[in-house]
Amino acid sequence: MACHHVPVRTSDSSPSSPSSHGKGVGLGLALLSAVAFGGSGVAAKPLIEAGLDPLHVVWLRVAGAALVMLPLAVRHRSLLRRRPGLLAGFGLLAVAGVQACYFAALSRIPVGVALLIEYLAPALVLGWVRFVQRRPVTRAAAVGVVLAVGGLACVVEVWSGLGFDALGLLLALGAACCQVGYFILSDQGSDAGDEAPDPLGVIAYGLLVGAAVLTVVARPWSMEWSVLTGTARMDGTPVAAIALLAWIVLVATVVAYVTGVLAVRRLSPQVAGVVACLEAVIATVLAWILLGEHLSAPQLAGGVIVLVGAFIAQSSTPSKGSGQPVASGGPERKLSRPGRPA
Repeated sequence: MACHHVPVRTSDSSPSSPSSHGKGVGLGLALLSAVAFGGSGVAAKPLIEAGLDPLHVVWLRVAGAALVMLPLAVRHRSLLRRRPGLLAGFGLLAVAGVQACYFAALSRIPVGVALLIEYLAPALVLGWVRFVQRRPVTRAAAVGVVLAVGGLACVVEVWSGLGFDALGLLLALGAACCQVGYFILSDQGSDAGDEAPDPLGVIAYGLLVGAAVLTVVARPWSMEWSVLTGTARMDGTPVAAIALLAWIVLVATVVAYVTGVLAVRRLSPQVAGVVACLEAVIATVLAWILLGEHLSAPQLAGGVIVLVGAFIAQSSTPSKGSGQPVASGGPERKLSRPGRPA
């Protein structure tokens, strides 16, 4: 979900100058991925309100997607030997951590607000680079951070004394921090001489690791399984609970990941990142239409500012080992292509 970007390094085998047709296909796939990811919270919230624990919804999503992606895990089984740390980090942080925090936040605050808070992740990465690694950042990067934080202040309406549930806001921030944690882990744990792993293989194993961890934490044997045989309400309209679950597993996870990876192989990271940022817009619009979660004009304006700041910060994040200040674009930015946590 997260933006739902957790970097997944890809090989540089894609063409350096893709054709116009390839770019068009890539844009279409990126839009489809953004729509699929954007609909995850809208489908999950009615299940939570119908009586399922947020952790149980996360477990159903991750375990179901892991089963679907199992053939890919078998195909890329060499990753277990080559990149065990990367797989563990993706499963623990990008899958289990991000989604558990995000879905728990959904039970307390609006979908759009929770997702916009996650968009602080690129800004938090820059904070890590500047204050922990003590590496310089460019003025553009600093502007991106300021914009993201200022926009977030509008989203949560700080002038009204944080009218949203404080725990919900902290949970959403926790999802952003899990994204940052995975980014740092994958960046520090990669060697420039190693062949980049196939991102679909990383995703497949990340889902398996996440499912195993969530099985222990969520204890699905205590789940209210009867909820899945009934209906959940989307702004008063009854919808089959099993249909919502199928959407979350097959569309919002499997289709979203696969189309996202295929898209970034046809687009530059910058273009793919811009399209992926539409996820927050799509999620907010869907929540408005399907769940009746209306955001005020200042919140919508703040959301736009968050997205702009997040994109600037994301575009300004350096690769490991770069001696240059953090700067947008440039050949030194061999950052992993935009990917997403589960």
